[in-house]
Amino acid sequence: MFIDGQSVISESDDWMDVTDPATQEVISRVPLATSDEMERAIASAKKAFETWKDVPVTKRARMMLSFQHLLKEHHDELAEILAAETGKNLEDAKGDVWRGIEVAEHAANIPSLMMGETVENVASKVDTYSLIQPLGVCAGITPFNFPAMIPLWMFPMAIVCGNTFVLKPSEQDPNTPMRLAELFYEAGFPRDVLQVVHGGKDQVDQILNHPDIEAISFVGSVPVGEHIYKTGTDNLKRVQAFAGAKNHMVVMPDANKNQVINNIAGSACGAAGQRCMAISVAVLVGEAQEWIGEIKNKMAEMKPGYWKNPESFYGPLISPQAKARVESLIAKGVEEGAELLLDGRGLEVEGYPNGNWLGPSLFHHVTTDMRIYQEEIFGPVLCVMTADSLEEAIELINDNPYGNGTSLFTSSGAAARKFQHEIKVGQVGINIPIPVPLPFFSFTGWRKSFYGDQHAYGKQAVRFYTETKTVTSRWFESDIPDDAAPNATINL
Repeated sequence: MFIDGQSVISESDDWMDVTDPATQEVISRVPLATSDEMERAIASAKKAFETWKDVPVTKRARMMLSFQHLLKEHHDELAEILAAETGKNLEDAKGDVWRGIEVAEHAANIPSLMMGETVENVASKVDTYSLIQPLGVCAGITPFNFPAMIPLWMFPMAIVCGNTFVLKPSEQDPNTPMRLAELFYEAGFPRDVLQVVHGGKDQVDQILNHPDIEAISFVGSVPVGEHIYKTGTDNLKRVQAFAGAKNHMVVMPDANKNQVINNIAGSACGAAGQRCMAISVAVLVGEAQEWIGEIKNKMAEMKPGYWKNPESFYGPLISPQAKARVESLIAKGVEEGAELLLDGRGLEVEGYPNGNWLGPSLFHHVTTDMRIYQEEIFGPVLCVMTADSLEEAIELINDNPYGNGTSLFTSSGAAARKFQHEIKVGQVGINIPIPVPLPFFSFTGWRKSFYGDQHAYGKQAVRFYTETKTVTSRWFESDIPDDAAPNATINL
């Protein structure tokens, strides 16, 4: 762990194995921090805040520039660490790192992002202006599926705003965030503004209930997200909790068929479907329903494999437990009457008999009362549904409790405008399958996909990690000494 600016070997008696999901070989061991170690980390962050908040914003920006430079310099190294512990293929791992780098780049713009507002003469000789100031100690709880990108959504923005940060990454792949922290310190940041601790529910609950933590950012599943949000806000903390998703792609019959087929298969199977922005439901409208056979053929080409194999389209699921859960949902879909056109269960990858492999799986004739539709599967599984019109497809999506992302493929500008205007989803793609915004916007999931008021990165992250102070001032002419020369400088 990193506590009080030092690399610390935990005194915990409780350690977990970090395994290669393609081989089950142990690649490292991670501690579940003791209560005392958690207290030390939070106390160190609190103490560091007293001086870090007064560091000039331009200096913080220059440090962030150094950090993003180091991230780029070590991009491939980070991607290999990430691939080894997540199983992602190398190109996918590089994308994970790069999307995090983009947030660090954006964080280097912090001087303009923290500018307040001024109005002169709100009343006679009275001026009002606002100051943007940091909160204090902030915390981040991150998931396994993007161990570079999601920590980089959080701590660079929080720290560059003048806060200090306690990061609790996933215990399933902690090596990537630990390397990020090493590079962060190498960039010149004070060695106590970022603390990295490890653990599970007990450690998370200590963060949620600790009086010295002001704000918490979380990315994960719905049940945990609800717990994080409720517990944190009950303790009067500022919380943003990004939870589950069920992302639909609507395909109109006037869409480019080749683009649709390639994008459906890639967005459903990429990263083994273990991403909250994966397309897990395709809604084929009208004559586009006839494309199901070609979708099946394309998905069948998406072969999983080991991350060092450049021909691997995606890697294994993160754990045997994750694989077993997805396989049980596939079985439930068959039991409930969906037609399983592609069954990825039982797939073997030559040379890696112990991997958590699951081939592409495709369901047809899915209905809204089936578990495979109601739950986030988090695997390379696509559910296909049909609709007679765009209006019917919009109604279907709006009735779903999730609102993370959605896409429409069409050649009609009128259809696109109707869709983006009427859909109750936070992130919309038009002829783009996975509409994740770049960091100068914000990641804006809606409804059951997000709990909170301000979203990740972009301008909303600055608002989340800061407080606004409004100053109204009036200066009286009598403050100027009578004997002062007309052009004298007054030291206030």
